[in-house]
Amino acid sequence: MTITAESKFVELVRSWLVSLPHDLKIAFDAMDDENLPRAVREIATGAAIYVVSPNDGDRNDLVVSYADDAVLLRLALHKALGKTEDEQAFRDRFPELFENLEDNLKLCKSVLGDLMTWLESKVGNLKGIDYKGKKAPAYLDDDEAREQLFDDGLVFRTDYPVDEKTIGDKLKKAATIIDVMKRRKADEARAKGLAV
Repeated sequence: MTITAESKFVELVRSWLVSLPHDLKIAFDAMDDENLPRAVREIATGAAIYVVSPNDGDRNDLVVSYADDAVLLRLALHKALGKTEDEQAFRDRFPELFENLEDNLKLCKSVLGDLMTWLESKVGNLKGIDYKGKKAPAYLDDDEAREQLFDDGLVFRTDYPVDEKTIGDKLKKAATIIDVMKRRKADEARAKGLAV
């Protein structure tokens, strides 16, 4: 990894961390957009659930513990959205998220390596993610469940503890992000009973 790639990656993740509440709102917009294919809406719902779920053991390292959420949300929307006119129209509504996204994800892959592969593998499982006893598709079909998820998203966005000031000096090296993600991956593997 070059110094330039590392510093670009750190700046990128810092900006994604700051914009995570806004990006979460975009995932909710995708979830609710009837013009998008059902599969895209289910993945967007799963990504929103992944972000609002309080399943991070790393909240003592508040800033960086959201890094995988920020990367996964963008990765999920990038992978889910296809080439139809409606999907392109959705992308066009949010240039702040989708412009340069492919190049930015390539940069992440060049720095994160296997950790990016781990995050990519999660995208396919987002539809099956369980939240409060329901899988992602149920949140599209059940108005009450959907309302609850929106409320939880609002609470997340209101209480989200990261901004330019809180990031401050906490995030200067790629290793800071990589170490937290490695711990998260290992914790997940342990929870599934896999060898780490």
